[in-house]
Amino acid sequence: MANELDELTGPVNPQGRDVNVIERQLQIKVGWGSTLFEIILWLLFIIPGVIFLFKKIAARNYFLQLQQKLQAEASQIDNYLMQRVQILQNVAPLVNKAIDLDKDVMKAVAAYRGGGSPDVNRNAMQQHIDAGFGRLFPQVEAYPELKAHQAIASAMQQNDYLQREITAARSLYNDTVLQWNTDVYRWPTKMIVAARAGYTTRIPFSASAEIKKAATSTFF
Repeated sequence: MANELDELTGPVNPQGRDVNVIERQLQIKVGWGSTLFEIILWLLFIIPGVIFLFKKIAARNYFLQLQQKLQAEASQIDNYLMQRVQILQNVAPLVNKAIDLDKDVMKAVAAYRGGGSPDVNRNAMQQHIDAGFGRLFPQVEAYPELKAHQAIASAMQQNDYLQREITAARSLYNDTVLQWNTDVYRWPTKMIVAARAGYTTRIPFSASAEIKKAATSTFF
């Protein structure tokens, strides 16, 4: 039998294909078969029914703990973003006391300092912060005396470090989202518990269209 997917003979798409994260939460549902399964357990013997009841309690606790893990990981991303905001605030006066940062950048800074960082705005906040550094660092490169400034050099290094930490934190968050999305469909125990609790799948981190477009640009 020939290979179902043959990398030598195709078919192939010469134009290539980009991918996107689908922004949709799927409701977990179970049918009458799951209810029948539970009834049969209780009708056969009491013990199987009791055992399954305890397994459902354990599954419920598992999902509650996993939700807290997701919250902690999302908060860690916010923490790194907040540190980048602080660096931006500290470096801007050193580069130029009269620098005119975009209003949107300052709004992002104010939002984070005020604790306003809802999940849906993380990408937008990150873009605003990147815009702020994008305004500062070209000026640093243009003036050797600024680039040699110890505080500015340290800030640039911290910014690079935080960028890597944000990437790692997002990967960790996405791993937990994948774990959640896999487990809510694990029948019978976890899927039944997820459906009865009204859980949905979760949406992993996704880059904006602007970031994807920039990633295909020529940098050097």
